Amino acid sequence: MEVRNLICIGCPMGCPLTVTMDGEKTDVTGNTCPRGADYARKEVLSPTRIVTSSIRVTGGEIARVSVKTKSDIPKSKIFDVMAEIRAQKAEAPVQMGQVLIRDCAGTGVDIIATKTVEVA
Repeated sequence: MEVRNLICIGCPMGCPLTVTMDGEKTDVTGNTCPRGADYARKEVLSPTRIVTSSIRVTGGEIARVSVKTKSDIPKSKIFDVMAEIRAQKAEAPVQMGQVLIRDCAGTGVDIIATKTVEVA
């Protein structure tokens, strides 16, 4: 049996959660709403993250544009995603929401711009 303690990030309450895993059975206590139980199970069984970073921009009013994954990715793929982001370069103009990398690192998740960069 494995026990893990987490702080829920599903809502602003920040409930202290205890997750008990016994084989295929997962029990969550401490949550005050269903989101806490969902978060805890996902975090211990298949953790994911949103990745934020920036990509170089050529010909733009600023040198970099902020980017993020369009949805969460497996935590184990973060370094692969970051390597692909670091290797990327965008040409101005860049529009907020524009896809700059499709299917980043084979995750099936796109990298999108979170800011508009106009031509210099």
